[in-house]
Amino acid sequence: MIRAKLWLTCAAEHDPVTPIIVRPSVLGWKGKSREIDLTIERVFSGQELLRRMKGWVTADIRQVTEIIKSCGYLKVLDEQDLVVELESEEAYEKLTRALEERFGTEVFLERL
Repeated sequence: MIRAKLWLTCAAEHDPVTPIIVRPSVLGWKGKSREIDLTIERVFSGQELLRRMKGWVTADIRQVTEIIKSCGYLKVLDEQDLVVELESEEAYEKLTRALEERFGTEVFLERL
């Protein structure tokens, strides 16, 4: 198993950035006729986290996701860091080439 951090170019600062989860999402309910003291705390999946980067980075997030899905999996590691998991060295090389061909230096992987 190969893991790599995904880097994207920030639309505002033009520096490489990677999304992280600072604090889990907390979901709750508001009742119409009574108070409901129930909340669910959960971390985004890798794909959800990357999708939230839309507009904040220069690359088209849908295209990035599709290219990654063709070779590997998006995953949140340790409930914080977005990584790409790949089954083999060949898959890593194929994905690296595909990202470079489509996005140049806007999107790249850093092996962990």
